[in-house]
Amino acid sequence: MSVAAVASAGGQEAGAKAGAVNPWLIAMVVSIATFMEVLDTTIANVALRYISGGLAVSADEASWVVTTYLVSNAIVLVASSFIAKRYGRRRFYLACLATFTVSSILCGLAWNLESLLFFRMVQGFAGGGMVPISQSILADSFPPAKRGQAFALFGVAVVVAPVVGPTLGGWLSDNFSWHWCFLINGPVGVAAFLLVYFLVQEPDSLRKERADMKRKGVRFDLIGFLLVAVFLGALELVLDRGQTEDWFGSSFIIVATAICLLAFFSAIPWLLTRANPVIDVRLLASRQFGACFLVMMATGAILIATTQFVPQVLQENFGYTATWAGLALSPGGIVTMTMMFIVGRLSGLIQPKYLIAIGCSIIALAMWDMTRLYADLNFGFFAWSRMILGLGLPLIFIPITSASYDGLRPDQTDQASALINAARNTGGSIGVCIASNVLAHREQWHHSRLVEHIVPSEPGYQQALQTWTDYFISRGVNAGDAAQQAIGAIGQQVAQQSSYLAYIDVFHTLALISLAVVPLALILRKIDLNHKGSGPAH
Repeated sequence: MSVAAVASAGGQEAGAKAGAVNPWLIAMVVSIATFMEVLDTTIANVALRYISGGLAVSADEASWVVTTYLVSNAIVLVASSFIAKRYGRRRFYLACLATFTVSSILCGLAWNLESLLFFRMVQGFAGGGMVPISQSILADSFPPAKRGQAFALFGVAVVVAPVVGPTLGGWLSDNFSWHWCFLINGPVGVAAFLLVYFLVQEPDSLRKERADMKRKGVRFDLIGFLLVAVFLGALELVLDRGQTEDWFGSSFIIVATAICLLAFFSAIPWLLTRANPVIDVRLLASRQFGACFLVMMATGAILIATTQFVPQVLQENFGYTATWAGLALSPGGIVTMTMMFIVGRLSGLIQPKYLIAIGCSIIALAMWDMTRLYADLNFGFFAWSRMILGLGLPLIFIPITSASYDGLRPDQTDQASALINAARNTGGSIGVCIASNVLAHREQWHHSRLVEHIVPSEPGYQQALQTWTDYFISRGVNAGDAAQQAIGAIGQQVAQQSSYLAYIDVFHTLALISLAVVPLALILRKIDLNHKGSGPAH
């Protein structure tokens, strides 16, 4: 029997098993759980100052609430594929969902920073196993011809959740307490657990595969897992803490980087020589999946970086509250939700490579639009720019998710899901890291250039100084104090303009990243859009 026939037979059996329940109902259920997990990657970001005050810790200590979640989330991704195969996909998914729900409630009830970080780490471990398994469930529940529409619903969870996170987190923190950023997961998690328990079934093909693994004595690749986990964990630490710790001026970052590189160069030969590696790195060597992996990294970088830095500039430079900064992203979320279902239809008519190229171009346009940043911008400008971004993201996310499964065997879907989600998570960390460094260094550079013109011999400086002095005198300040206050006001303006120019450089950088993805998209092979089978495309 040919490989194509085996793939088709396995996929048709899985589809038949899933067919006992409406696959769209399954898609809705797993998307709810995924939305809850992805939401937690950003919901705590805007609540950090409330956490810092509530637990009486510094802002730097509170930022570990985000770091611990990202690190633990990245680590468990690599093991999710094997655990799901060896112990049952449904059983593993339910265990992750239950653990995530309980740990979320415990985060909200944390009595000090140490307990919060521990529960947040457990939450990250549980959440890291949910997203790739959700994606695998969808891939096996729908035929390739309808996967685009199914991934549209899944995409709403993955792409919109990081946008909703700052809005919801800001509103809860401003009006109630930071504890509710975590407690809100309780009822949602319980409902999702019950729905998954009663609706999602394990396909017979996976049960047979699990039985074969037990009979053959296939063991978990513990060494491979530890090497990859150390690599990803150290990489997340370096990316997330690098700017705070002054990069290689810090012995902590030097040691973390050395551990990261050592684990990486040790993992590659180990994974390539194992019969059942924890991660099949050979997938990354293929043109199709390798390109999809890189595109997803870039998409994650842009999505998470913009989700973090747009609210940041609104709060720091425009005086928005956390709630209003989050609301500025909301129109883009609505556009993204609408476009997800439109692109879901288009994915069955237009080749993914062309949709991705168009999406990257639209995102680059949105980032270029953000480079028109200046002090007098209103809410509408940011909402409109986010809406342009919302047009482009679905054009990348859905086609790249569908294209990444093209040509894979049914037993490779869990591996592919884990790798694609690892790409999105790691890409998000890399995007934030790049944006943070560009912002910090370019702000210093612009400040130095602007200060060069703040000298007594500069006519522009003399005019500005006189204007500000006259302003303060008109407000009843005596001449001596007015001159000092004028100098201070000019200094504030220089700092503010340096910040604006640095943010403009950040958006220029993100635009270039988006444009760099276009050639990657165009090297993807064309897929069979008319394939009606239930298994993965051959």
